[in-house]
Amino acid sequence: MTSRSAASLRARYVERAVSDLAENRRRQRELAEKIKMLEQEEALLMDILALAERYEEAHPSPVPVESQHRPATARAKATAMGKSRQPLLGDVLVELLGTHDEPRSAKDLRDELTERHPDRTATPQVVRNTLESLVAKGRIRRHKRERSVSYTLAERATN
Repeated sequence: MTSRSAASLRARYVERAVSDLAENRRRQRELAEKIKMLEQEEALLMDILALAERYEEAHPSPVPVESQHRPATARAKATAMGKSRQPLLGDVLVELLGTHDEPRSAKDLRDELTERHPDRTATPQVVRNTLESLVAKGRIRRHKRERSVSYTLAERATN
């Protein structure tokens, strides 16, 4: 390879690197704008959920247990049909946790729920999802020991 061809090759590499760098930075700006929009959308959705939750607490509507995890439109239809109102599953689980000083597993809580509230038909997955939702809201705490997960009320939790 001659020095002239090496210089030409080097120049093409440099030109390509400059071009790729410019494209990379353009894509970074584009992604940063998309992330900013998604964060704004997330904040809006969180506000909507918080507002809906506050409205539900202030204006309880007759919603059957199994529909608590359905979309709002399905809940509205159930409400329009005039079904009787039961306490929210999360509130019942918090109440059950309040009766125990030691951490409780999701299975134990579901068994106790079925025993104390035979009219409620929450599946194990619905109970676990509700417990994790309560953890996310800071109402209860999750405790992991190897493969075992248990829950306590947040104010009683000792980590």
